[in-house]
Amino acid sequence: MAELTLRQDYFGDPFGFQALTDLLKAVFGIDVGLLQRFGGPDPSSMPFGYFDRAGRCVANFSAFSMPLMINGSLVMAAGYQSGAVLPEFRGQGLYRNLMQQAFAWADASGFSTGILLTDKPSLYEAYGFRTLPQHRFHGPAPDVQPMGTQSRQLDLNHAADIAILSEILDRRQPVSNRFAVVRQKEMFLLNSVFDPAITLSLLPDLGIVIAWKRGDDGRLLLLDIAGPALPTMTEILSHLNQPADRIEVHFPTDRLGWEGTPMAYQGNCALMISGLAQDAVQLPLMLSPMADF
Repeated sequence: MAELTLRQDYFGDPFGFQALTDLLKAVFGIDVGLLQRFGGPDPSSMPFGYFDRAGRCVANFSAFSMPLMINGSLVMAAGYQSGAVLPEFRGQGLYRNLMQQAFAWADASGFSTGILLTDKPSLYEAYGFRTLPQHRFHGPAPDVQPMGTQSRQLDLNHAADIAILSEILDRRQPVSNRFAVVRQKEMFLLNSVFDPAITLSLLPDLGIVIAWKRGDDGRLLLLDIAGPALPTMTEILSHLNQPADRIEVHFPTDRLGWEGTPMAYQGNCALMISGLAQDAVQLPLMLSPMADF
């Protein structure tokens, strides 16, 4: 095995963060370096990685703070992401060691719960994680009349729009009392760039931003709401001014004044949770795709 150095907490090192960016590009084809456009990576992140003598990050597993609202209670959860190993370094136990390092750090830091998304759930079951089935919520749109100031699409190629969205994300309320992310600005911004089909609409009269798409059948897909207060579905549609007969909501709808029929979601990745909050989670639920990590 090549000589490797174990490092942690290297996002403050530009060369270290670039090495991780290169690793994730090589393994997943994604560019987390785009975070530099939005002020840099999540300051709560704690990466663990192996570096070779040339300075390459050949394996990584990161922990970060991802507070959750679960049944009306704030849960201090650690999220886990950016798990990757270059093909030529697999099968040497590097990933397992990095996971153990990250889990131990989270326990010592006082996190009571862990949460992650993975296409290999069996890998994490030995560490106390279990899969949470996810659901989307379908139903007819309420009858509304357009009102107030027209919504405006935000463009994350413009610094002014980035500043508007960033300020709103800093003051956002969780979209659900049953199950929702309380704060995760960096992933919201990154996912907005990764998926060009996502529209970010500023509703000035409500002081919120709506992340949404159109389905293939024309239905309105409501992905997330960012703002200091949560409006009802009727208020959202009245100000969004987007015609819709049917709606598909990608998070629990208990705060919207609207109920949809839960439909099982079969995605590429399983949502998994560990720790004290496992027994408090009530189905049906879904993690907003704007918080995917």
